[in-house]
Amino acid sequence: MKLHTLLFALCLITSSLAFTTQTQAQTQSGDFGLGVILGEPTGLSAKVFQGNNRAFALGAAWSFGNEASLHLHADYLIHRFDLISVDSGRLPVYYGIGARARLADDPNIGVRIPIGVSYYFANDPLELFFEIVPILDLAPATEFSGNGGFGIRYYFGKM
Repeated sequence: MKLHTLLFALCLITSSLAFTTQTQAQTQSGDFGLGVILGEPTGLSAKVFQGNNRAFALGAAWSFGNEASLHLHADYLIHRFDLISVDSGRLPVYYGIGARARLADDPNIGVRIPIGVSYYFANDPLELFFEIVPILDLAPATEFSGNGGFGIRYYFGKM
C-alpha cells in the first residue's frame, strides 16, 4: 500500500511538471532570499532561484503542534508568473515537491507537495508568500499530514 501511494504521488507530480511552461520572469539564477515563515511550523526560510522560474526552498522551523518538534524541509519549486497579472510587482503561483524530517520523540520522514502564491515587490528585494503543504509521511509509518503558513524573505541578489 505504501509503495502504491508513493508511486501515485510521484506520477501526479511528474505529469504536472511536464505541462509547465517557461515564463518571462525577472528572477535570475542565484537570487537568494532569507526570511521567516509563520504558521505550522514557524522558523527560518530560504530560497535560491535556479533559473527564471525554478527554485530550491529550505526551512528550519519549530512545530508548536501536539508534539513539539524541529522541522527541516527542502523543496524544488516551479513558479508560474503568467497565471496572475498585477499592476505592480509580480504574483506567481508556485508548486513543487520536497522532503521533510520532523525530529521529535516520534520522528517522521516524508514527502511534501508545496502549493502557494508569492508577491514580489516591484522596487524592493522582498517576497511575501503563503503556502499550504500536504505531506505524506513514509517512515516510521505511512500517514497524511500537512503544514501551512505565510512569510517574508529578503533577497540578496539582483532581483
